[in-house]
Amino acid sequence: MKYVHLDSVESGQYLGRTIFASNGSILLSEGVQLTVFMINTLNRIGVTMIYIKDPNLEDVEIPEIISEETKRVVMQQMGQTFAALRSGKEFNSRAMSISINTLLDEVMKNRDVLVQLTDIRTKDNEMYVHATNVCMMAVLVGINMGFNESQLKELAIGALLHDVGKVELTCDDESSDSRRHHTWRGFELLKTKREFSLLIAHVAFQHHEALDGQGIPRGLTSDDIHIYAKITAVANMYDNLLFDTSMGRRMLPYEACEHMMALAGTKLDREVLIHFLKTVSIYPTGASVRLSNRETGVVVGQHRGLPTRPIVRIVKQDQMDRELDIKEIDLAKHTTVFIEQVL
Repeated sequence: MKYVHLDSVESGQYLGRTIFASNGSILLSEGVQLTVFMINTLNRIGVTMIYIKDPNLEDVEIPEIISEETKRVVMQQMGQTFAALRSGKEFNSRAMSISINTLLDEVMKNRDVLVQLTDIRTKDNEMYVHATNVCMMAVLVGINMGFNESQLKELAIGALLHDVGKVELTCDDESSDSRRHHTWRGFELLKTKREFSLLIAHVAFQHHEALDGQGIPRGLTSDDIHIYAKITAVANMYDNLLFDTSMGRRMLPYEACEHMMALAGTKLDREVLIHFLKTVSIYPTGASVRLSNRETGVVVGQHRGLPTRPIVRIVKQDQMDRELDIKEIDLAKHTTVFIEQVL
């Protein structure tokens, strides 16, 4: 598979990954042959990047930390939870807990897989995809920091519901009244859930605080911010830098990591950030890149611990006999070659 911008997709190509709606239903299934109508519809609903199948990359598998089925179930549960809250009803915390258990089991099994945030987002599902990704990344950091099972579950629920305050009608992040900010509204919603630890509510409350006291809504400093919120803040920022256009130009993974490293010790917790960076794929599998030797190719493999040195497949066509010349460059071994640009 190849991860490409929608503008470069042509009719007749095959979709490499399923696209889900916010309620967990399938919009387009993996393997469907794309038509002009489908491509235009994807553009209309806000899709910018998709996976397409490539005959030269049929053997390349995109590693998954959580399965598409688990993502579907979690997103469906998120949709039901937010719908209940919007209508002033109680949400099913038991069902939420069950879906979190499934997610935790899969993350534990795939803890050595590097994070690749390449889910296909639409205007309809972006809030739920964001929440699921933040939850997954937060759990990975918690595992690396030695959290026990109980702590991991608290962290997972808090991270998944960190933006729950946005569903409240009284929420207004632009208001001068900090109690209308989504962090405060989320805290007010979650602190009443007796099934949940109060620490879960504090993840929603504190994930926009900063170590230097310049965060919101209360301007807390490092010692007053709970570790769950510090972890969620890092995961939340990374996903936003990659996908939230309201923060400016969308960044590539390596750009986002550099940006966040510059904030270590002032906005973001340094220890949390170190653990986080060990989990991230700087150049995701399926991404097209240009190398310093002027060759272009597709990332087809990763090295845990060496995120900037993936394996790149180069495919060229011989002009004389029209046969394909395929080779792979392992940047962990070819130390004088590096990635110059993500295409």
